[in-house]
Amino acid sequence: MNEQSSKGQWGSRFGFFAAAVGSAVGLGNLWGFPYKMGNNGGFAFLLIYLILFAFVGVVMMLTELTLGRKTGKGVIQAYATIGKKYSFIGWLGWLSPFLILAFYNVLGGYCMKYMVANFGDIFHTSWGVNGADSAAYFASFYSDQVQSVIYTVIFLALSVFVVAKGVSSGIEKVSTIAMPALFVMLLIVIIRACTLPGAGAGLEYVFKPNFEVFTGKGWISVLASAGGQLFFSLSLAMGIMITYGSYMPKNEDLQQSAIVIPFADTIVAVMAAMATMPAVFAAGLDPGQGPGMLFVTLQTVFQAMGAAGPFFGFLFYVLVFIAAFTSCISIFEAASAAVMDYHIEKGHSAERVRSVLLIGFLALIEAVFVALDGLGSNGFPQIFGQSTWLDSFDLLAEGIMMPLGAALTAILFGWIKSGWVDDEIELEGHRFWMKGFYRFCIRFIAPVMMLLVLLGQISNFFGLGWF
Repeated sequence: MNEQSSKGQWGSRFGFFAAAVGSAVGLGNLWGFPYKMGNNGGFAFLLIYLILFAFVGVVMMLTELTLGRKTGKGVIQAYATIGKKYSFIGWLGWLSPFLILAFYNVLGGYCMKYMVANFGDIFHTSWGVNGADSAAYFASFYSDQVQSVIYTVIFLALSVFVVAKGVSSGIEKVSTIAMPALFVMLLIVIIRACTLPGAGAGLEYVFKPNFEVFTGKGWISVLASAGGQLFFSLSLAMGIMITYGSYMPKNEDLQQSAIVIPFADTIVAVMAAMATMPAVFAAGLDPGQGPGMLFVTLQTVFQAMGAAGPFFGFLFYVLVFIAAFTSCISIFEAASAAVMDYHIEKGHSAERVRSVLLIGFLALIEAVFVALDGLGSNGFPQIFGQSTWLDSFDLLAEGIMMPLGAALTAILFGWIKSGWVDDEIELEGHRFWMKGFYRFCIRFIAPVMMLLVLLGQISNFFGLGWF
C-alpha cells in the first residue's frame, strides 16, 4: 500500500466535491458574506468578489489541490517535498488550522446549544429559549463556563469521531449526506425569509448596486473585504485543500475541481445572504453584528414569528450546525494528516486513529480555554491586544498566518518553481487549458491580493483604519 492510499482516498467524485464544498461552506458564509456584501455596496461587492473568484480563488485552489495530489502528503511534508527550505510555509499552513480549532469548536458548540434550545421551544420544554431576550440569553450562555465547555467538548468529540473513521468511511460519508441536506434547508429558509413582510429591504441591502463605495480609497476597502471573504471562505492556506487533494485519484481533472468548488461555495454564500438579511430587515434589526447576528439578531427574528418560530429556528440552527461541522472535520483532517505523515516517515502505518486523537486532545486544551473565557466576560487576562481569546487565536491564524502563507505560496509557484504543477495537471491526457491565465494570475495578481488581505486583516484586528 502506497503512502497516499494508506491515509485514505475518496470513494467517488461526488464525495470529494461534497467534502471540499463542505469545508468551504462554514460560519463565515452564513453571517460574514451577507454582512460584508451589504456593507460594501451590495452588487458592487459581489462584482468584485466574482472577479477575485476568477483571478485569485481558482488559481490558488488549483495550486493547492495539485500540490496535494502530486506529493500525496499533508501540508508540512508537501512543501518539504519541493525543498526543505520551503517547509516553513507548510508549518504556517499547519499552525493555522490547529489554532482555528481553538475557537471553531467553541462556535460549533454554540450552534448545538441553539439547535437544542429551539427544539425545546417546539415542545415548550424548560430547556428552550422560552421567549427570553435574545441578547441576554446569549450572554447568559457564553458566560456560563460549564455549559460552554460541555457543548464545546461534545462538538469536538463528534468531529474527532468522524475524522478517525477515515476519508471515505467518515468524512466523505458525512459530507455526502450533510451538504445536500444543507442546500435543501437553505431553500426552505430562503422561501420563508423572503415572504416575510418587509423582506424586500433586506434583498435591496444585499443586491442593490452602490458604486459610490468605490470613490476615493473606498475601492481598496471593498477589494480587501471581498478578497478576505473569498480567501477564508475557500479554506485556502489552511492545509485543507492540499490534504484533500492528496486523496484525489490521478485521473481526476484538477482544473474542473478548482472551478467547481469555489463556484459552489459562492452559490451557497449568496443563498445565505438571501436566507438571513430579508429576515433581519423584516424584523427591523441591525444586520451588522457579526457572529452576534447568528445568536442574537436571528433568534429575535424567530421569536417574532410566533408559533412557527421555533420550527424555523431549529431548522436554521441545524443548517448552521452542518456548516460548522463539515468545516471543522476538514480542519481536523488537515491538522491530523501531518501527524500521519510523520508516522509514515518513521516506517509505520498512518496510524489515523492515534494521530486524530492526539490532535483532538491538543485542540481540546486550547478550545476549553476559549470556552472558559466566555467571549471576554469571565475576567481572563487578554493577549495580543484583543478583547477575547477567540479574537486572539483568530488574529494569529486568519489575520497573519493564512494570508502570509498564501502570499508565499503564490510567489513560490509563480516565480521560484514556475511550471512545477504542469505535469500533474496534464496527467491522464488532461490539457492545461488555463496555463497562460494561471501563470499571469499566480505571478502578478495573487501575491498583491494576498498582501492587501494581510494588511487589511492587521488593520481590522488592531483598529488601525488603514483602509
